[in-house]
Parts: sequence; structure tokens; C-alpha cells
Amino acid sequence: MLSRRDLLLLCAALGMSGALPGGLIGQARAAPRDAKQRLAELTGGAEQQSGGVEIILPEATDQARHVPMRIRVDSPMTEDDYVKAIHVVAERNPTPAIASFHLSPANGKAEISTRIRLLQTQVVVAAAEMSDGSVRVGKGRCKIIGGAGACG
Repeated sequence: MLSRRDLLLLCAALGMSGALPGGLIGQARAAPRDAKQRLAELTGGAEQQSGGVEIILPEATDQARHVPMRIRVDSPMTEDDYVKAIHVVAERNPTPAIASFHLSPANGKAEISTRIRLLQTQVVVAAAEMSDGSVRVGKGRCKIIGGAGACG
């Protein structure tokens, strides 16, 4: 049986030689299926409907460390019909989950604005959980130019 120290030394030696098996180290980037799975976890597995969610991202940027993003959801934001949460995932970042925003009718409108980090050109997906239990989904794409990826 290997001690913890021996295992660490073995991994370090294999890593330096470039021979470390892929099974011991996780993937450096998520895939679209990982983002889809994470959204399903965040929304409790509710069926997702396209439309009603607008993601505004720049078409291209060399500032991958702080990409401006705005999300708007079509909702009257009344006591009977409002957005409970907006979940954001990126399909190619090291971990897909970016942020979750919790809203109430007191917000007045279902709109958020922030900056996010993106590793590479990719699709960003937003899911809006509605008060009636439905989930609406929208997508946006941003091209990262100049090798300026920020999450690696």
C-alpha cells in the first residue's frame, strides 16, 4: 500500500513526465452536457422552454476577464407572476456554473447586469425559474479574441 506521500511523489513524477493518465486528473473545461446537467440540478429538473430570456453579450471581446452581460426575462413581476431565480452557466468554462440571482416581485423588473469571466469563445445559457414552476431558457454567444481566456 502506498502512503499519501508516496502517492503525491508518484503523481508529481508522472505529471512532470507528461505521462499522467487522464483518469487521475479531471477535465480542465466543462462541455455543453455539463452545463445542461448543472442547469437541471439548479432548476430541480423542471422541463426547460426556449424563449422569454434574452442574454446580451458582446459579439467579440479581448477582455475575457470581465465580459459584460445583461439578462432580461419577459415577466410582469407581479405577486402572481414573477421570476424567482436566474441561473447562468457557461458551456466551456472549467466549471459551468457562473451565478444564480434570486428575485421577487419587489425587484420591479426581471433584469440583471454583471460581468463574467469566460475561458474561450462559447455559449452562455441562462435559465429563469418562474413563480409557476416553469423554466425558460435563453442563450448568448461571445467570441474571445487574442488568446485572452481568463479561467484557465
